[in-house]
Amino acid sequence: MKASDFNFELPENLIAQEPAKERGMSRLLLMDRKTRRLEHRMTGDLSAIVEPGTLMVFNNSRVRKARLFGISEAGGAKVEFLLLAKVEEAGVETGRLWRVMLNRARRCRMGSRYIFADRNSANGLCAEITGGEGEFRLLRFERPVDDSWLEIHGHVPLPPYIRREDSAGDEERYQTVYARDYGSAAAPTAGLHFTEELLGELAGAGIESAFVTLHVGPGTFLPVRSENIEDHRMHEEIYIIDEETAGRIEKARAEGRKILAVGTTSMRALESAWESSPGAQGRIKRGGGSTSIFIYPGYTFKLADALFTNFHTPGSTLLMLVSAFAGRDFILESYREAINRGYRFFSYGDACLIF
Repeated sequence: MKASDFNFELPENLIAQEPAKERGMSRLLLMDRKTRRLEHRMTGDLSAIVEPGTLMVFNNSRVRKARLFGISEAGGAKVEFLLLAKVEEAGVETGRLWRVMLNRARRCRMGSRYIFADRNSANGLCAEITGGEGEFRLLRFERPVDDSWLEIHGHVPLPPYIRREDSAGDEERYQTVYARDYGSAAAPTAGLHFTEELLGELAGAGIESAFVTLHVGPGTFLPVRSENIEDHRMHEEIYIIDEETAGRIEKARAEGRKILAVGTTSMRALESAWESSPGAQGRIKRGGGSTSIFIYPGYTFKLADALFTNFHTPGSTLLMLVSAFAGRDFILESYREAINRGYRFFSYGDACLIF
């Protein structure tokens, strides 16, 4: 299967540059996989749409302000870094060494040094590139960098198709209301539509909620460069499923109740954690793990009966995932309808419910 099979034309004006005026007030496209019927609703209608007894599974990872701008000590060039994860190194304090992605990788060689924030202030510091390849590098800071420092000096890691600088409003709106532990380099954007009020309405309608954690990494937004999608390799992402959530998932499955994954990240966590060995069938793996699962057409889903998600970028692994769930032709047909109706696309855009 070719990567070009997942391309579509999208008018630039439909790429959402700002969130909806109010959280929870986006448009919602209902997509019935069996009848191929489409219906136009609002995300605020979910409590009246989702079947009572359904278990909705959310990703509660918190986005860190992982975007940093460094100034080259050698030439004064400004370089953008995206901090992905801390790297443990023997004899080095945690938080000094980070795996990063950067926009000028070819110019950033081993030994290159960068100044972050104001070096003359108490919070300014330097860092040096110590390894890496491709668009990824290892960056060693002169002292540990933690989320408290990033909250002051970092920027919200808005995706590149949002063509503006991040603002104070993004600190709230590019974060889910139920976000818990820092670790994501991009938001699990399907969750951005949910308010505390909507979550309460869902609970009041007999719809159960559970939370997994999958820290969103670069695999979410890196392009598929292989002509044949089977040759593409995803980067690993860390996920955690606690005992309570695992028990709720297993109970819903055993009782024949529907499981609705909120976002492709929740879907990847569920599919990665479902134990399929003969002695463990019907069981979710507890605790932490890592996954590089790549879901594309031909994949057999194990758990989810429905998927709530945003509209995804052409040629992306996320578009391939939803195509595996609903069929490529139906997805592209539905996207054309959404475009004709003026739906807003991508992270700050509208949503769809595929069932």
